Amino acid sequence: MKLLDLTQELQRNPYPGRGIVLGRSADGKSAVIAYFIMGRSENSRNRIFSVTEDGIRTEAFDPSKMVDPSLIIYHPVRKVKNLTIVTNGDQTDTIMEALNEGHCFRHALMTRTFEPDGPNYTPRISGAMLPSGAYKLSILKSFNGDPNFCNRYFFEYDGVPAGFGHFIHTYMGDGNPLPSFEGEPELVSIPSNTAQEFADLLWSSLNEENKVSLFVRYIDLETQAADDVIVNKHQQ
Repeated sequence: MKLLDLTQELQRNPYPGRGIVLGRSADGKSAVIAYFIMGRSENSRNRIFSVTEDGIRTEAFDPSKMVDPSLIIYHPVRKVKNLTIVTNGDQTDTIMEALNEGHCFRHALMTRTFEPDGPNYTPRISGAMLPSGAYKLSILKSFNGDPNFCNRYFFEYDGVPAGFGHFIHTYMGDGNPLPSFEGEPELVSIPSNTAQEFADLLWSSLNEENKVSLFVRYIDLETQAADDVIVNKHQQ
């Protein structure tokens, strides 16, 4: 698989939608998690990430302007047992509930489909980071835009060398309807040793008009200590 420069991929795509990056830091010491959201409508752009007891949630920056919270207010990141779960929707809670009942990541997502936002039918993307640095990724998407069929794809990685990761996002680019992500998660370089360095790199690469919020977590693979960075466009 071709190794891609993550910054170049973000810079050339004005609207990747929501994206997940999982991998390993450049020095090999940390597991890396990143999640970003973008928006085209006022409702989608009226959001920030806020800290919760077990991760983060989206919330309205200006509650008076919130129109429909159903697909834009959720918990993108939650710590469940020894896993860190990251998703682009309320399937985070589905995964959490399944894990707490003794089931697995895949079992949980077999009960879900893509988002009911035709004609886009936005894919649900999900990831899980293990303490070892191994991780899982998934995408649930319509069959070529047909909402009568759901395709579910699961990818598992025992780990990656230092400075490598995988990137999955909802859209291939802008459009109407928005074109869903295609293929396997993209192999990307992670050139940073700290969460702040990686957050700065990602935030500066995302489209200025469409970017909304970014979360980055570096987890020390020896101590499991987490270092988090949140960037919100509305709070800069």
